[in-house]
Amino acid sequence: MRPFDYERATDTAGAVATLTERPDAVFLAGGTNLVDHLKLGVAEPRLVVDINRLDLTEIDELDDEGLRIGAMVRNSDAAADPRIRRRYPMLSRALLSGASGQLRNAATMGGNLLQRTRCVYFQDTSTPCNKREPDSGCSAIGGYTRYHAILGASPECVATHPSDMAVALAALDATVVVLGAAGERRIPVAELHRLPGDHPEQDTVLDHGDLITALELPPPRPGRSTYRKIRDRASYAFALVSVAATVDVDTSGPTPVIREAAIALGGIAHKPWRARAAEAVLRGAEPNEETFLAAADAELEAAEPLEGNRFKVPMTRGAIATVLSELTGTDEPETTTEDTHE
Repeated sequence: MRPFDYERATDTAGAVATLTERPDAVFLAGGTNLVDHLKLGVAEPRLVVDINRLDLTEIDELDDEGLRIGAMVRNSDAAADPRIRRRYPMLSRALLSGASGQLRNAATMGGNLLQRTRCVYFQDTSTPCNKREPDSGCSAIGGYTRYHAILGASPECVATHPSDMAVALAALDATVVVLGAAGERRIPVAELHRLPGDHPEQDTVLDHGDLITALELPPPRPGRSTYRKIRDRASYAFALVSVAATVDVDTSGPTPVIREAAIALGGIAHKPWRARAAEAVLRGAEPNEETFLAAADAELEAAEPLEGNRFKVPMTRGAIATVLSELTGTDEPETTTEDTHE
């Protein structure tokens, strides 16, 4: 591990000022991602600014019946909070499906959003990686791509974002509160992360020195919601595909109709993928197998799978349809399955 200087921040403004002045500095929160990267040589900061003592550890009520979650709230505490479990069960489930109990006790809500890809080539400094070293090449293309993107990728990068929590927050239309050198601003979670394009090294729209101080959840939507994660083992594994969804069905007429739907997907793109095309198909439609599969197909029309992850297309299709069936109380669709072991 390369030597670095260490500082403890005592206030948010001072922390932001320090990083703004030092392009070679990073924030340290739970450290569940950063410490790994320090050991691997993926990250080599000259200064580490510890923000664990900042007063960002509360979950507060908002005037509109939403919640404001401090960026330093631990994942396990957020998942167990009665208000989150009752009003936003999707978020609680997503948090509990991430990592392990020990890591959830250390990981923070703000840090979870900013974790970097778990692409094996990104974490192996002996291989070229455009995300780690711009213009060096993408070793994943033509390599091992089981966990990689089928939507929104580019010739420069096919990595996926690893967060479960971020997928739920995207479906919930949550907002990130950010303090930067120019003051405070709010960014929708669905707009926080970038697609790789020509600059895969830029994970988010944040500037260097920006500090996430809180997450704001809007009032709970009507309807039912859930989070489903498909992975290679029951725990401590990243998603092959995940679905966060809320569906509100109008049953007042002779035929049930989907009034509103919000869907986000994980494990398939460089960012939490808000399924806008699927949502558009669902609104005003009858909740049945045909509708659910049509919605999934609309979202996956632009999919460009790689040789090693073609299974993700039918897997995502089936996951979307199954979750929608569960939330609307209809019979589970008879989707096709495919062996995912290669």
